[in-house]
Formats: sequence, structure tokens, C-alpha cells
Amino acid sequence: MNNKTLLLNPKPNILIKLILYIGLAVFYIYGVFWCITRRNSVKSASDVLKVFYYDFLKLHREHVLIEKSTDQELITISINPCPILKLSLLLRVDTRYSCKLISETVCKMVLKCLNPKLIFTRDYSYIRPYSNGCRERILLEKRI
Repeated sequence: MNNKTLLLNPKPNILIKLILYIGLAVFYIYGVFWCITRRNSVKSASDVLKVFYYDFLKLHREHVLIEKSTDQELITISINPCPILKLSLLLRVDTRYSCKLISETVCKMVLKCLNPKLIFTRDYSYIRPYSNGCRERILLEKRI
């Protein structure tokens, strides 16, 4: 997409925020119920690809580009048809706001459920619609 034609609001009004919070609630409830039987099921960052991206997020393999995959770190670029991206574009809300609110909140919660040592970060300088995908990094924290 052409960045100059995008006019996405980084500070949505109260009605738009309400819609986004409903989206957060729905995704969060799904995450909580999904986690019930999968608590502590990830032992390495490389396990995250299958359990988190394919099982939880229901992404297809062709929609997850792997930049780096080790036992300690996974860096991906998601190019899936994203419901949060679609909602953001429909509401004209900046994805740096909506994804931080909805997706990042739930993703962090689910990953902590899978393994308390997992750390999730999203690269907000590489996020759709401003880039061709969304880059995320999941690190397995080393605790001594």
C-alpha cells in the first residue's frame, strides 16, 4: 500500500475504542480457553512456531515467513489475512495502536501461559499496512 494515501488515526475516538475493546475481549476469552489444556507446553522458542502460530493463531505455513529460528529465539514475518488489520483499515485506525491493544495483549498472555520465560515483541516499524508483513520476535529468556 502507498503510505502517503493512508490516513489512519493513531488516536481513535471513544466509539472506535469501544469496538476495539470488544475485539480485545473476544480474542482474550479465546486465548484463555485455548490455554487451559496447553499450559507450559512449550520448551523452546522453536516449539513456538507450531504451538503458537499454527495451533493458536491458526496461521498457514505459507503465511509465516521465518527470519530466524533457534531454541532461544524465533523471528517471523506474518503475511496472513489478518482480522485485526482488516478491522483497523475498516475503522481507519492505525495498526500500531490497534495491534498493540488487541493482538500484543493476547499474544503476550498466551505465550506466558505456554512458557513463563517467553518474551514477545513486535517490530512496529515493520507492520502492515506500512510494510508487506508484521515482524515479531519471541525470545526464550535465560534465567539463572
